[in-house]
Amino acid sequence: MRRPFPESTFEDVLAANADYARQHNATGLTGTAARGLAVVTCMDSRIDPLDVLGMTPGDVKILRNAGARVTEDVMRTLVLASYLLGVNRVLVMPHTDCRMASAEEWQVHEQIMERFGVDTRSVEFRTETDQIGALVTDVTRLRAYPLLPADLVVAGAVLDISTGILKTIDA
Repeated sequence: MRRPFPESTFEDVLAANADYARQHNATGLTGTAARGLAVVTCMDSRIDPLDVLGMTPGDVKILRNAGARVTEDVMRTLVLASYLLGVNRVLVMPHTDCRMASAEEWQVHEQIMERFGVDTRSVEFRTETDQIGALVTDVTRLRAYPLLPADLVVAGAVLDISTGILKTIDA
């Protein structure tokens, strides 16, 4: 069992939140995606999806995971977003220089075992060295998913992490 965290561990986060709360202005935004967009992107902290896409809070639903992969949870979330939260288009947006595209699954498990002594083989990380192939598969998977609306538009693009440019991929 994990032990409770000491407050000092999150002191910076709580202080930043206190500043945010003092300046917070409820804007009247709803839970819908004002621009009808959902983005599936990586958890990489170098990516600010709103800035990358010229959006503001309330415009877009952002789904993040390691490698920007279309998982069961992403599909579940997109079903809800498309029927209940105004999403009518989806952009799957992995990026260059992604750790999840730099090694095979077994290599990542091996590295964790070697460095930390933890056997992670029961977890599927969904690494893929063929990032474009994985993107095409994920876009195709969404387009074919029977629980998503037939008129949902799904596209794929790779974000170049060094230039900020999106390159669309024809899936």
